[in-house]
Amino acid sequence: MGWHRELLIGFDLETTGTDPGEARIVTGAVIEVKAGETLGRRTWLADPGVPIPAEAVAVHGITNERATADGRPAAEVADALADVLTSYWQSGVPVVAYNAVFDLSLLSAELRRHGLPSLSDRLGGIDPGPVVDPYTIDRSVDRYRRGKRNLAAVCEEYGVALESAHDAAADAQAAASLACAIADRHPKIAALGPAELHRRQVGWYAEWAADFQNFLRKKGNEGAVVEGEWPLRTVS
Repeated sequence: MGWHRELLIGFDLETTGTDPGEARIVTGAVIEVKAGETLGRRTWLADPGVPIPAEAVAVHGITNERATADGRPAAEVADALADVLTSYWQSGVPVVAYNAVFDLSLLSAELRRHGLPSLSDRLGGIDPGPVVDPYTIDRSVDRYRRGKRNLAAVCEEYGVALESAHDAAADAQAAASLACAIADRHPKIAALGPAELHRRQVGWYAEWAADFQNFLRKKGNEGAVVEGEWPLRTVS
């Protein structure tokens, strides 16, 4: 049957910025999907505790006024999201996140910022997983395809509907659907167990990072550093 026909958890954050060490959570979503059917959906709106820049508002549409009036405290949202994700991991259920290293690193930074237990602490000291990252998998299985690799572009490539880009629930749903579509197109991915797929992605991401770093340095950016940790990077 394959992991992609079993229960999957789509996960996405919308944030105040693009630096996972500095950005704050604005919205979060967790979607339960099995065999193409949505079984459950949970969303969170946070008051990030800092102003949401205009460029971020333009992306996800959450204004400072709405976040302040309707959002829960950022610490509560980060704690709730971490508890939900780790409960699935404890049951061996894969969490699907597009460009997972951003969302998980940012969530981890928020937990640390608010003095809350880390994801690893909540898992008894083990690393979070299994994680399925369609971004990392697609880059490995179709390495030389031209064009963008953002969520919208890759959804188009695989015929996956993306109802409302940069809405956390829509993006989480699309990520889970995209994971299934990639597995359907590439039987070797479908045949891997979740733990082995997680392990392979660690290697694929590190290989991509090393290649991209070499490319940048050859182009003249001799000090370029591309971090190769996946799915969670320690950010300062």
